[in-house]
Amino acid sequence: MKVQLTKQFDFEMAHALMNYDGHCKNIHGHSYKLYITVEGEPNPDEKSSKCGMVMDFGDLKKIVYNNIIDKYDHALVLNEKAVFENTLGTKLIKTSFQPTCENMLIHFYEVLKPEMPSGVRICKLRMYETATSYAELVL
Repeated sequence: MKVQLTKQFDFEMAHALMNYDGHCKNIHGHSYKLYITVEGEPNPDEKSSKCGMVMDFGDLKKIVYNNIIDKYDHALVLNEKAVFENTLGTKLIKTSFQPTCENMLIHFYEVLKPEMPSGVRICKLRMYETATSYAELVL
C-alpha cells in the first residue's frame, strides 16, 4: 500500500516580477509556507531502524533544507534578465524564469526529485505566498 507523508517548511524570500502590470513588479517579500508530499510503501524490514516508514521526516527535512531552504531563505530572487545593481551585498538569486510561486514550485520539484530515496516519489508540492494564496503542483 502507498502512503503519503507531508512536511511543512517556512522561509522568507523577496522577489519582483519583471514586466508585470501590477504592484508585484516592485521588490517585495513573502513569508512562504512550503508543503512537500512524498509517497511510497512503508519499509517492511523489521530489522531496519526505518521499519514502518515511507521516509524518515528528518531525512526529508535535511534534503529540503540542503537544497531549498538554506539557499532561498532571506534571498532576493529575480529573473536573470532583470537589471539590478546589488550594492548591498544582498543574497541574490538570478533565475532563468519569472520567479512566480508557480514557477518556483516547478523549479523546487526539479531540484528535489533526484534527491529522493529509492521507492519514494514527490507527489505534491504546495506553497503559500500569502495566508490566503497558494500554488500547488500535483504530480
